[in-house]
Amino acid sequence: MFNQINRPTYVLEESLLRRNLSLINKVAQEADVEIILAFKAYALWRTFPIFREYIHATTASSVNEARLAFEEFGAPAHTYSPAYTDSDIDEIARCSSHITFNSLSQYERYAVSLREKGWSGDFGLRINPEYSEVETLLYNPCAPGTRFGVSASLLEQRGLPSDITGFHCHCHCESGSDVFERTLQHIEAKFSKWFPQIKWINFGGGHLMTRADYDVPRLIHLLKDFKSRYPWLHVILEPGSAFAWQTGPLVAQVADIVEDNGIRTAILNVSFTCHMPDCLEMPYMPAVRGATPLNPPQGRSGDSQTAVDSTLSLGGGRGSYRLGGCSCLSGDWMGTWQFDHELQVGENIIFEDMLHYTTVKTNMFNGVSHPDIALLHTDGTLEVLRHFTYEDYRDRMD
Repeated sequence: MFNQINRPTYVLEESLLRRNLSLINKVAQEADVEIILAFKAYALWRTFPIFREYIHATTASSVNEARLAFEEFGAPAHTYSPAYTDSDIDEIARCSSHITFNSLSQYERYAVSLREKGWSGDFGLRINPEYSEVETLLYNPCAPGTRFGVSASLLEQRGLPSDITGFHCHCHCESGSDVFERTLQHIEAKFSKWFPQIKWINFGGGHLMTRADYDVPRLIHLLKDFKSRYPWLHVILEPGSAFAWQTGPLVAQVADIVEDNGIRTAILNVSFTCHMPDCLEMPYMPAVRGATPLNPPQGRSGDSQTAVDSTLSLGGGRGSYRLGGCSCLSGDWMGTWQFDHELQVGENIIFEDMLHYTTVKTNMFNGVSHPDIALLHTDGTLEVLRHFTYEDYRDRMD
């Protein structure tokens, strides 16, 4: 089927999505917890009817995500933002069942006024356990100097407001249940003294329970054990990646092949900076179907001559190519790859696992054409959910 695709397309495979949703629903049922979808990793609202067969709520971090939850998913959002604003807070409240504050000052600024306006939802507070095993600083929410959450020492000084009914804690990124077990010890050690004052706790995202090597029974045991110690607490998890993990590729095409200093580059009709930004931000090395990477992503962080020498030493043979994007950014390329054949213009290049943290982070820099978004149904039919046009690019700056 992929060979029939002749333009850039994100392809979501319904069967793989349902596989993930079934597993997530199983964890929720067996552990007696609530698992909700985080829009920051996945927000394809045309697929929400499928999601509603398995889950009942979502989490938002902005007024637009809160509206998406309320108006498109059909349920009020569990909303957290690093900082609410006067212009957004009323609309966020309209669309939310839970509002979690990042700081006590944000609570003091908005809680009373929201109650006076008649909002009757739950107030939460983000806590900082000052422990995270996320090694990449860009994604570590508990690094020293973090802007996220309230520490236990500050809460001891100021006290927990009486109308805060829940805690929110996020300190994982594509982590295993062993990491959650160690993190849970820090959360309890620092914050369990306030557990009798609250009725729910949200352990955030980053629980990659749909990854093949994830220890799901261990996660269920940890959650059930936690609930046995604090039976009055409603437990919430809000992964994003876990829902869309390994649910489909980005299909691109070779537009040209150029060569300089012995390095051949296959220029594609997609862009890493526009359509796969984590490849440059992390940098993250994606899997390419039918190809083997010849150099690690960290090789590009040195001086340019070192990068060229490294590439020349690792590639240059038959079937060896850099993959380059179609924007005018000089660094819009990723790695050197070994294919088992010589690439041809028009040939498909398939980037695996491209449904999470891609469609939500893409941009239209340089006016580069945006890939279609398509759903491959279980009966084998391919439905294009969205085709982007010139008007989409133009109207962003209207």
